[in-house]
Amino acid sequence: METSNLNILNKINTPDDLRKLKVEELPQVCRELREDIVQELSVNPGHLASSLGVVELTVALHYVFDTPDDRIVWDVGHQAYGHKILTGRRDRFCTNRKLNGIMPFPSPKESEYDTFTCGHASNSISAALGMAVAADLKTKGVQQGMKKKRHVVAVIGDGAMSGGLAFEGLNNASSSPNDLLIILNDNNMSIDRSVGGMKEYLINLNTNETYNRIRFKAARWLHGKGMLEEERRKGLIRLSNAVKSAISHQQNIFEGMNIRYFGPFDGHNVTELVRLLRQLKNMKGPKLLHLHTKKGYGYAPAEKDVTVWHAPGKFDAETGERIKEDAGNKPPKYQEVFGNTLLELAEQNPRIVGVTPAMPTGCSMNIMMKAMPDRTFDVGIAEGHAVTFSAGMAKDGLQPFCNIYSAFSQRAYDNIIHDTAILNLPVVLCFDRAGLVGEDGATHHGAFDLAALRPVPNLTISSPMNEHELRKLMYTAQLPGKGTFVISYPRGRGVLVDWRCPLEEIQVGTGRKLKGGSDIAILSLGPIGNNVTKAVEQLATELPQLSIAHYDMRFLKPLDENILTEVGQHFKKVITIEDGTKCGGLGSAVLEWMCDHEFSPIVKRLGLPDEFIEHGSVAELQHIAGIDVETIKETIKSII
Repeated sequence: METSNLNILNKINTPDDLRKLKVEELPQVCRELREDIVQELSVNPGHLASSLGVVELTVALHYVFDTPDDRIVWDVGHQAYGHKILTGRRDRFCTNRKLNGIMPFPSPKESEYDTFTCGHASNSISAALGMAVAADLKTKGVQQGMKKKRHVVAVIGDGAMSGGLAFEGLNNASSSPNDLLIILNDNNMSIDRSVGGMKEYLINLNTNETYNRIRFKAARWLHGKGMLEEERRKGLIRLSNAVKSAISHQQNIFEGMNIRYFGPFDGHNVTELVRLLRQLKNMKGPKLLHLHTKKGYGYAPAEKDVTVWHAPGKFDAETGERIKEDAGNKPPKYQEVFGNTLLELAEQNPRIVGVTPAMPTGCSMNIMMKAMPDRTFDVGIAEGHAVTFSAGMAKDGLQPFCNIYSAFSQRAYDNIIHDTAILNLPVVLCFDRAGLVGEDGATHHGAFDLAALRPVPNLTISSPMNEHELRKLMYTAQLPGKGTFVISYPRGRGVLVDWRCPLEEIQVGTGRKLKGGSDIAILSLGPIGNNVTKAVEQLATELPQLSIAHYDMRFLKPLDENILTEVGQHFKKVITIEDGTKCGGLGSAVLEWMCDHEFSPIVKRLGLPDEFIEHGSVAELQHIAGIDVETIKETIKSII
């Protein structure tokens, strides 16, 4: 890859500096910005391909709009690295995703240029519409303090457009007074390839650029003559849409909702983007600009394999060679154990089907997808639909394994309750990336799944301590009569090199006594129990007089009442530990049970605090939360 001295980029500290440049200089800005992103991410890994794909759009937006007074609302912030660099954070971009460094996704807590939280997909249109309505009210004098009319832009990808919330926002935008500009960044990708009807629609959609240009000029002339008041404007749009649909034999879904559509245009022509944005900037009413872009654009290795280069890890910026971790004799990732075990089970049980919302590679369901494509379903970025779709299949005799990242499962809470748990349908909900996930930060930690679901009737809720337990829980969950079954497990490598084991049933609601003791009992749930094991082993050497019992609870619901009775009868001091919020989680459940059964040990709860934990390595964040090995040891010592 060619390098440069970043002569122009070095002079840009804020978008004000960018706006002083000539339009003819912007292509060079894009080249330098793209090079800077590649160089930085080669040594400090992050989301590469997404940000490379919107470099020209990012530059054009900040060039045309008066940010931060004008609002740019990004949808899924992993595409916003260029935005961060142009808005005063270039000198700190090397700290991206690191503890106490800049945040992995845009956040108003970090910068006034970051208008909204955008870690999850499909929320940009709704949030931007709210801002556009607020701007309209302030302009009309309902609220004070607005110096000039604020422009609001939502940037959403074709993958995020498949989410239900995006359609809800579009529907409301068509009926609320607003001047919102929606930019559809269409690259036919989310992380894996985009799927579904919206993808096919966008591929086939073709609107004549000359027609749009003539119509725009005519509308502007009529408005200037006072002949295009609001109701007449809407009527003309409807008439125009009807005529165009009749001529082209094609209905435009956006214009069918009274949202003016422009495109598709080349999203990598920055000077053309500036011209388009200037034309659309002051146009009244909601409008959508459709851009075709290529994820990974401008960096050949990323263009060739966009899924791998979505988040490639460290790499050689010049050669494009990825610096892969030496797996050696290390345990596999939990997702790999899930994917291989799912295929193994599906080969034995013809009722099993796999469902994932746009994450077949991330959760390793692509293993079954390759072997059994007719029994695996990628439903796009639509977590709620994934659950209800699974429930529908379960209602008619299938056994779905629905795999959703833990943080994203929050978006399907009602579907889990209303569509699945009420009927106790046999759906296995596998929550990948549970607990602290590290560098992706507060929007992505799987902190709330277990505590949020614990009050819901009919659910079996479990978390495996290691890979063998994961396999056995998956086998158990697909057996007849198990109902709705939750399995929550973490991101990253497990602890067992020899991870394959016989597939055996685990009795629901039973835990394991890993070590006997008499001074104190520790009850753990899930993989965090491995930290407890290490702490107990080290204390056995440091303080051999201590007698510590350790129980792996396995199930949050139903709890193992035999273990709890044993603990209540024999221990006055108890520690609970979980890699999730301790508000309503295992510790709360144990306290409730002890109270209900008239036991009164002193219970110390360890888990994630009642606050959002930001980004850093998992080890760093476990230390902050007080669930690392050293803190567990200190807690035991302090209680004893």
